[in-house]
Amino acid sequence: MISSVMTLGEKIKQKARELAPKYIDVRRYLHAHPELSFQEFDTCRYLKDQLLKLGVNDIHSVANTGLLATIKGGKEGRQLVLRSDMDALPILETNDVEFASRNEGVMHACGHDAHMSSLLLCAEILIDLKEELRGTVHLLFQPAEELMPGGASLVMKEPVYQKLGQLPHIGQHVRPDLPVGTIGFRPGKFMASMDELFLTIKGKGGHAAMPENAVDSVLIASHIIVAAQQLVSRMASPKTPSVLSFGKVIADGAINVLPDEVYIEGTFRTMDEAWRSSALKKLNKMVVAMAESMGATAELKIKHGYPHLINDQSLTSELRVNAISFVGKENVIGLDQWMASEDFSYYSHEHPSCFYMLGVGNSDKNIDSGLHTSTFNIDESALEIGGGLMAFLAISKLRD
Repeated sequence: MISSVMTLGEKIKQKARELAPKYIDVRRYLHAHPELSFQEFDTCRYLKDQLLKLGVNDIHSVANTGLLATIKGGKEGRQLVLRSDMDALPILETNDVEFASRNEGVMHACGHDAHMSSLLLCAEILIDLKEELRGTVHLLFQPAEELMPGGASLVMKEPVYQKLGQLPHIGQHVRPDLPVGTIGFRPGKFMASMDELFLTIKGKGGHAAMPENAVDSVLIASHIIVAAQQLVSRMASPKTPSVLSFGKVIADGAINVLPDEVYIEGTFRTMDEAWRSSALKKLNKMVVAMAESMGATAELKIKHGYPHLINDQSLTSELRVNAISFVGKENVIGLDQWMASEDFSYYSHEHPSCFYMLGVGNSDKNIDSGLHTSTFNIDESALEIGGGLMAFLAISKLRD
């Protein structure tokens, strides 16, 4: 069994090396032609064309701009899903590269171009090694990961997806803070839920020199922003990761004008669904009561986002062992919990799932900008590793 797995690994590595230049070009094309969430029409057509060229004909449209493609192995067996997201972000790229975004103000700043390219590379390996594939692999190119309600929530409502039943779901995401060649796993709770907060505080405007005739919405908003942190520091269990952040405050007054109202936007994130529900109720009660106690009114609108992401313990442990076989023990690491959010979490609440990280950073090449920045880039040698690893994990999982 060990020698068979090692032989498979060497076959996949060789094919990944041969295919890497092709899929670097694919990645660069996708990077140069990014599309925002729910607008990935050209991306969808391009991906479908690439799949058809590989001989993948079992392709279905999902969530309007997404694709679900199926590759059947040479032998009957079980099934699993490999997922890539597709959308870009509303960021103006500042990288000085020939394949920089041609869609001004839109950029693949979260590596979804690399995810799609890796999954296509993986698909070609699976087709080339069809006789090694015992079962069926479904390739899910999912749109709109970056924008609520999230493409995953829409995919899961599609009849063609629901017919698959409960299957293992595997997702791969780039991490620039991990050196290229590194693979990171975290069993159990891995990524946070995410809710968007929109708070309006209404007071009574007036002259800044006569505050006694006004209800100072700016001062009241300041109290609320500070007091709301009790939600994390005193109301949450220290064992439950929670983050409350306010990133936008608009108080449209002047040096001598107290405005009528203040508008605030923020986010709440945690890794416990029961606490998430309770915390949002507590927050609403707190801001309303504080505003009223100081003579103002407050309205909190909550836009509920993605749940927290759970990596199945058994599946994640199994994939980690297989990853070690493929890239070596020294290149596989454990990860801390991460308070970012991902709509892959929807799958993780319904199916045994594993969402792991692919290192793409290289400080020697000055490739170290963070996700969602205008200078984000990847060491493209990661595509060979990422595509090959996905193929190895899929074949190995279906063999076991």
